[in-house]
Amino acid sequence: MVRLMAGVVAIGVAALLACGGAGSAASRADAAPGGTEPAATPGPGEEVDVNEKVVKSEEEWKRELSSQAFQVLRKKGTERAFTGRYWDHHEAGTYVCAACRLPLFRSEEKYDSGTGWPSFWRPIEPSHVGTEEDRSFFTTRTEVHCARCGGHLGHVFDDGPAPTGLRYCLNSVSLDFRRAE
Repeated sequence: MVRLMAGVVAIGVAALLACGGAGSAASRADAAPGGTEPAATPGPGEEVDVNEKVVKSEEEWKRELSSQAFQVLRKKGTERAFTGRYWDHHEAGTYVCAACRLPLFRSEEKYDSGTGWPSFWRPIEPSHVGTEEDRSFFTTRTEVHCARCGGHLGHVFDDGPAPTGLRYCLNSVSLDFRRAE
């Protein structure tokens, strides 16, 4: 029984490390540097400015996001592999931040990494995503977050395809999709 439980734990940790990871329960600071005023969250189809930061209280995010989206985007959680709506999605269009609608990735840069999460080899613009060191789960990884609202998207790894060699491994719940016109 003990060996079985250890195996289950090892499989669960391996799955989390393959992509996203649950991250820490600590939330990102909700205040913008320099006292920047909160930006409105645009609706689908509206233009967004990466330099106009979106700053909201934890309570505002809780009201606006589903419980799973809040857990992933604001608390650095992870959805289970092969369960998100975009891991096997193949329509042409643009993936945007589910919290603030900033365009993040194009379908042309999406590929099947075999991990069960949507994976991309580059963002639309490097300035649209931020990265920081993530030392959760007894390893060091690079977390990827939305540069506009700070929402946790997933992680980036250096085992992706050419030409970048990167694998942006993201949570579907952190994304919304806009079909190409």
